[in-house]
Amino acid sequence: MTSRGASGASARRASVALAAVAALLFAAAASARGVYQTPEAFVREVYAGDPPAPRLLWLTKELQAEAAHILGHDYPAARLRYWLRDERSAWILEEIGKEKPITVGIVIDGGKIELVRVLIFRESRGDEVRHSFFTDQYKGAALRSDRELDRPIDGITGATLSVRALTRLARLALFLHDEAAR
Repeated sequence: MTSRGASGASARRASVALAAVAALLFAAAASARGVYQTPEAFVREVYAGDPPAPRLLWLTKELQAEAAHILGHDYPAARLRYWLRDERSAWILEEIGKEKPITVGIVIDGGKIELVRVLIFRESRGDEVRHSFFTDQYKGAALRSDRELDRPIDGITGATLSVRALTRLARLALFLHDEAAR
């Protein structure tokens, strides 16, 4: 084989290897997206198969202003559906991570977070926020008078925007629970 033929074969092998690496990277990015649990299944689970009837919270101008303060932007809906039994409420909320919405189920009991669960993740990266090693940080968190959580939430390298989105939703759910429980 001539040196020209050997270098051509090496170039083809390098091209194939590069294509394989690119395919793996694309597959890894695409795998961050997923439906981990439907909102309906989440509500059934948190109420042990017997959820209360859903209720609606209308976002008045005052509530919209407070939600905008918490989120840093207007909330896109005029009303929110939630489930409430005694002092325990369940919320299905969405917030943009980087470019796409993240759907999160949050349970509040007695003014404190009982559970945060990522239900649907649509971003190409940052899905580490769906794991319990991250979401367990929210358990027991409450809202201070300045509408911030009463504890710090550790971030995740490469998932900064997803972490911020979940933290804003946790704050919003606590605020909405207080309004709905009145």
